[in-house]
Amino acid sequence: MKNIRNFCIIAHIDHGKSTLADRLLQTTGTISDRELQEQTLDDMDLERERGITIKSHAIQMDYKGEDGQEYIFNLIDTPGHVDFSYEVSRSIAACEGALLIVDATQGIEAQTISNLYLALEHDLEIVPVLNKMDLDSADPEVVGEQIVDLIGCKMDDILPASGKTGMGVEAILEAIVDRVPAPKGDPEAPLQAMVFDSVFNSFRGIIAYYRILNGSLQKGDRVKFMATGKEYGADEIGVLGMDLTPKTNLSAGDVGYIISGIKNAKEVKVGDTLTLQANPCQDAVQGFEDVKPMVFAGIYPVDTEDYEELRASMEKLQLNDASLVFEPESSAALGFGFRCGFLGMLHMEIIQERLEREFNMTVITTVPNVGYKAYTKKGEFMEIMNPSDLPEANHLDYVEEPFIKAQIITKSEYVGPVMSLCIEKRGNLTNQVYLTSDRVELTFSMPLGEIVFDFYDKLKTISRGYASFDYFPDGYKQSHLVKLDIMLNGDQVDALSALIHRDHAFTLGKKICLKLKQLIPRQQFLIALQAAIGAKIIARETISAVRKDVTAKCYGGDITRKRKLLEKQKKGKKRMRQIGTVEVPQSAFLAVLKLD
Repeated sequence: MKNIRNFCIIAHIDHGKSTLADRLLQTTGTISDRELQEQTLDDMDLERERGITIKSHAIQMDYKGEDGQEYIFNLIDTPGHVDFSYEVSRSIAACEGALLIVDATQGIEAQTISNLYLALEHDLEIVPVLNKMDLDSADPEVVGEQIVDLIGCKMDDILPASGKTGMGVEAILEAIVDRVPAPKGDPEAPLQAMVFDSVFNSFRGIIAYYRILNGSLQKGDRVKFMATGKEYGADEIGVLGMDLTPKTNLSAGDVGYIISGIKNAKEVKVGDTLTLQANPCQDAVQGFEDVKPMVFAGIYPVDTEDYEELRASMEKLQLNDASLVFEPESSAALGFGFRCGFLGMLHMEIIQERLEREFNMTVITTVPNVGYKAYTKKGEFMEIMNPSDLPEANHLDYVEEPFIKAQIITKSEYVGPVMSLCIEKRGNLTNQVYLTSDRVELTFSMPLGEIVFDFYDKLKTISRGYASFDYFPDGYKQSHLVKLDIMLNGDQVDALSALIHRDHAFTLGKKICLKLKQLIPRQQFLIALQAAIGAKIIARETISAVRKDVTAKCYGGDITRKRKLLEKQKKGKKRMRQIGTVEVPQSAFLAVLKLD
């Protein structure tokens, strides 16, 4: 066990984690030059296309140290985006050390700090690495000082490297051997293993990945999952190389997989404890928090008969992405579907795209919102996940909405625009710290509902991509919120309803009506688009009817002949409007998300 090292790689987006992981695999001979491709560990097409990591990936490497000993490295490459920080927290729970990678050209950014705090909470040994040293714009002196200030190490502890050229990779491998502690654990104790990930394989059922803390596991043992209480036979166990590599036994400190013919997605929970049926351990593994979704949206199948198929797809996706939360709901406009909880807007986009690619499901997504707490005049309390659940205004006492503490790190020249953006989104500045002469950390308290739309995109635009953003929940606070309804010919479209602050309701209502006027095709009859708060109409647009020119055959003659024909047409249009229904195209739902 003293020759095992378990470590993960943490960094901000685009600081070169996956590229450096490729070099580590190449240097240790885990993968041949022929098999190597960019982002080797990222096995989803989506990850390659966008150049981001979405899932954390575990892999085992063999390394012969300078002291002549053989070492086993278990590496977990983690995502850098704030929306996938749950993946990072799970990976950290399975490790003893972390490589903290900082881009020598960009310096420390918001997600670097939050991932570092996650690692320090679990007492991980931090090995700082300065990446992208081959670039002309690298500034190792300044960035090195930032790292020293942040983690309190010495300047000599920081390893210069370049994932692109392979510089400094040997030094990193030696530093892992020297600095990262070997796993602690008792191979003779009862089996105690923590499940940190799982994947669905259509031939073999569910494959669970785990890290053994104490005890050992043999092929063929009867194992038990403590949270669900289910028991299975360990048909195949092994370690995670480039492919699954079967073994006959694994013991404390190892990271491995188990295949036991589990078919039902609900029977494996990430963060569960795996033990032996014959000799179970007393306690489950602690310190694994439940995921808290931040953004809620409805996902509906385009055809209602695909509902069951969508449910199966979501369950399989949840296995692979434990931070997805969903429950059934129905809507008057869209039929049966699911109310889903996501960690952020990027997470929502990725889930929607994965449903389309991996399961061939075409889905409609409603306007994203957040969870509110409503209190009625009778003193009753309700959790509101969907704007249509909000009680009527005459019964409602007040509404509380979730607030976040937002940390924004930016260059000093962009402080003005960033502040005005946050204040426009109802944020309050609580702190401002100059990290260096030209880098500022701004801390805001702001409502989560204001940032779920397009805040991140706008922040990147006004700071030319330099600002980095990170947030964590900061409780609920009372706000003056109203429910904005959109009506087509007097019928409410519940998929377009939104809870919004009263000050912003009039402008948003007007914008949505104008946008829908462009997107809804003209019908044979007149369509009235209205935005309403309760019974009060605050905005209206009219889509005029498509008309045939009935007066074309009248040339000359008296005006009354033309008027008679026009009146006849008008009556027909009126009758048609009473029975006509309006189809809202999918593009209209999506356009509302992109309203500026």
